[in-house]
Amino acid sequence: MLRSALTTFERLQAEPWMRRARAELQASGDHLVTARMLADNLIDRLTPQELQVVRLAKDGSSSREIAAQLFLSPRTVEHHLYKAYPKLGVGSRQELVLLDL
Repeated sequence: MLRSALTTFERLQAEPWMRRARAELQASGDHLVTARMLADNLIDRLTPQELQVVRLAKDGSSSREIAAQLFLSPRTVEHHLYKAYPKLGVGSRQELVLLDL
């Protein structure tokens, strides 16, 4: 039941509820692999916020510049990048330039 709830939250892009459902699944020992993580298209692997941040970082904007543009804190920008890198199979901003986003 929790897994189907997670699927619904992912479809609705309800981030807070997705995080909660994932945490509960992990706490129950369930191995979590979401459809988003398996998507063929790299863009589909990212949340909308992650995609915005990644695109701006790819264009050379600093975390502080991205934060100002999106009304976020620089720490939140770094968090989104941290979460996006494994989804994209990269380890740094320099590698983002090689992706077609």
